[in-house]
Parts: sequence; C-alpha cells; structure tokens
Amino acid sequence: MRIEIDEKSGFCFGVVNAISQAEICLEQGLKIFCLGDIVHNRVEVSRLESLGLGFIGSRDIFSSIAGETVLIRAHGEPPATYRLAEEYGIRLIDATCPVVAGLQKKTIGAHRKMQESGGQVVILGKKGHAEVVGLTGQVGEDALVVENIEDIDAVDFTRPVYLLSQTTQSLELFSTIKEEIIKRSQSTVTVRDTICRNVSDRNPHLKKFAANYDVVIFVSGKKSSNGQALFETCAGVNPRSYKVEDESEILPEWFENCSSVGICGATSTPKWLMEKIAVHIKELCG
Repeated sequence: MRIEIDEKSGFCFGVVNAISQAEICLEQGLKIFCLGDIVHNRVEVSRLESLGLGFIGSRDIFSSIAGETVLIRAHGEPPATYRLAEEYGIRLIDATCPVVAGLQKKTIGAHRKMQESGGQVVILGKKGHAEVVGLTGQVGEDALVVENIEDIDAVDFTRPVYLLSQTTQSLELFSTIKEEIIKRSQSTVTVRDTICRNVSDRNPHLKKFAANYDVVIFVSGKKSSNGQALFETCAGVNPRSYKVEDESEILPEWFENCSSVGICGATSTPKWLMEKIAVHIKELCG
C-alpha cells in the first residue's frame, strides 16, 4: 500500500511562530500561560501541556495570575486584553500572526472611514471565533459579523458598507457575499480581500491531492473551522475521505480494496501527528 503525506499540509507560519515562542520560554524554565488554546488541535495542546505550558480560558482570570507571563496566540486579541494585562502586571508575549495584526489595523481604518460617512463595517467570519473577537474588539464591537449569505439581511443597504474577512475564510464564500452586497446596496461599497493566501491556496492544492488516492485521511482538531472547511474540500473530490483527530479514530475497514492512502491536514495540524498516523496505518494494514 502506498501511503503519502501531503507536504503542504500542517502548521501555517502564525501557528509555527506561536508554538516556537512557547517552546523557547519553556526551555528556559519560564512559567507561562497561553490565553486560549494555542492551536485548535487537542493532541498538540496536550503535548505542550506535558512540557509545562499552562492554559487559561479567558482574560477574566488575569487577577488570579497577576505578575505572571501570558502568551497571546496567533489569533490575536482585542485591546481590552492588553489593558487588563497592564493593570495586573502581566507580561505579554505577543505571538499574533502578522497577517492578523495587519487585518486588525485595516479594521480600525475601515471603521474610521465608515464613521466619517455614516457607514458600517461588515466582517465575513465565524461568530465567536478568537480572531473575529479580536477584530471586532478593535472597534468597540461596532462591526457586523456575517457567517453566510443569509446573515447579510442584517446589513443596512441604505448606508455605505466596508467589507472585510477573517483571514481563514473561503475565497468562494467571500466572493458570493461581496457580489450580493454590491447587488443590493443603495450606497457605496468598499471591499478589502483580507483572506490569507497561505491558507486559501490549500483548497485548490487539496482538490488535486485528494483525487490521487483511493483513501484520504484528513487530520484535524474538532474545534478547527479551517480544518472542517479543508476536509469538505477533500470529501467533495474523494468520497472515501475520513476526518480524524488522532490514530485511535481510524477504522481498518476504511482500507478495504485500497492501494493508496493520502494523509493531509489543517493549518492547525502538526506534521509529527500526520507522520504518526502514517505509521499506524502501515501497522494496521500489515
């Protein structure tokens, strides 16, 4: 059986940077907490916990860790987090992805422009997602978040619109939302495509990758929205695509009448986990 790992799958730069900064601190013996999951992958989070990385669910508990060190993950944070950290003497290690940090600045600029013209900022993104919370927090929550075409009914089309996107959203969905807003608008529409190409370019690549194998094993954390979107790309091309979080979820019957297996994953999937799954499949199938 031919088993191959997609060389383009795995951590994006922002995740690599955040994890590297955490590992450097831990190697130096520094006590450090991460605000939220450093990556939406349970297995990688468990590995870092075993090395000593602590995790806190929200900034609401900053008062109980006053004076400690906290890592800001790649998703970024709203200004309120930085203010609260200063209040409690917390040292921040800011690992916000540069692409996300750039989008935060664009959101502030868009909001300023819309205030001048009586318009509104619209962000295509997953409501409650850490990156989106960080974006809306830049402008005091004065932005409308839409997840799908139905959500744009909440847009006031008599006012100017400034459209942005969460960095990991689908290019196809962004294009659909953009066209519908322009079609229905009675005022000016400004569009900024802020989708990270390092993420979006994986869609066409995975379509080709998934078509080359009898079976595709897609490795992703259950909480990864990027992972779910990329898995659906694979499944749309190859119906024998299966999404797993780790090797314990793999079933032997998936490989009946199978001569080739492709293993791929999300931007939050560590390469070492895909390699571990490849070894497991070899052992499982003899």
